[in-house]
Amino acid sequence: MDALMRALSDARDVFAWPWWLLALPLPLLARWWLPAARDGSAALKVPFGERLDAVAAVGGHGLRGRGPGWLMWATWILLCVAAARPQQLGDAVQPPQVGRDLMLALDLSGSMREPDMELGGQPVDRLTAAKAVLSDFLDRRVGDRVGLLVFGRRAYALAPLTLDRATVRDQLADSVVGLAGQETAIGDAIALAVKRLRTQPAEQRVLILLTDGVNTAGAIEPKKAAELASADQVRVHTIAFGGDGALSLFGIKLPMPGAGDDIDETTLRAVAKQTGGRFFRARDTAELAGIYAEIDRLEPIQRPGQAVRPRIERYAWPLAGAFALALLAFALQGRRRA
Repeated sequence: MDALMRALSDARDVFAWPWWLLALPLPLLARWWLPAARDGSAALKVPFGERLDAVAAVGGHGLRGRGPGWLMWATWILLCVAAARPQQLGDAVQPPQVGRDLMLALDLSGSMREPDMELGGQPVDRLTAAKAVLSDFLDRRVGDRVGLLVFGRRAYALAPLTLDRATVRDQLADSVVGLAGQETAIGDAIALAVKRLRTQPAEQRVLILLTDGVNTAGAIEPKKAAELASADQVRVHTIAFGGDGALSLFGIKLPMPGAGDDIDETTLRAVAKQTGGRFFRARDTAELAGIYAEIDRLEPIQRPGQAVRPRIERYAWPLAGAFALALLAFALQGRRRA
């Protein structure tokens, strides 16, 4: 029994459908078991009927080696082999998979309503500008698994790590100021991202955090969250986003004392340094786009994919042989009749 199972397993390595080989003795079984026809007249008239009758007649002598019957038997064998789909295993191929696990953290606190940005020559608020730049960034991260979380008073994951960047983009478009509260919980956002990235392969865990404020809420301080990120090998790139002034009614920037000074650059810089990431400062949309372009140029880590051996179909060879032998049998029978 074990030998039979091993033989079947070996056959599966050569043929995709090895059970078709069981059809090889069918002509013999039909010859032995089916009763002889009582009426010699043809039940169906077809063109070249005489030639087909002659080939069928000599086919009965194929086992004894007379006439072209052996060609018909060889044709049948090749047809069964072709139906079993013979295959050949090619060389092992190990395709590389290039990409990272990126978690995007976006601040949705009340200060993101500040209309001190420009987009397409029009004044817009900070969130609108950030969403436009992030959407373009997502378009370029082919091969990455990207997740999205937002934070205000609390941090929430809107999209898990996924290759479906269109879904992440939709969740980003639906985000509005105040969705997670009016305050800013930077530490909680980092801790939530670490939790989401913890189960992913090391050296591929990246968090890109954008905020325009100071940590004013949450259960975890940013420095403590940075320690957690460092322990789990999560690199945190921090972006301080916000202008130095507001747009006037006539589209002219007017300096506002204290505007932009409420961003805790010191803490954001320390978080990035402790986790092996980088700190960036963006005062307008163009600078923000340049920052994400620089992050986009980070050298991706190549992780080998699962090695596979492609199967090369070889059924065409026995099928062509069967066709050639059938033509030869008909030609030989024609010569015998001539």
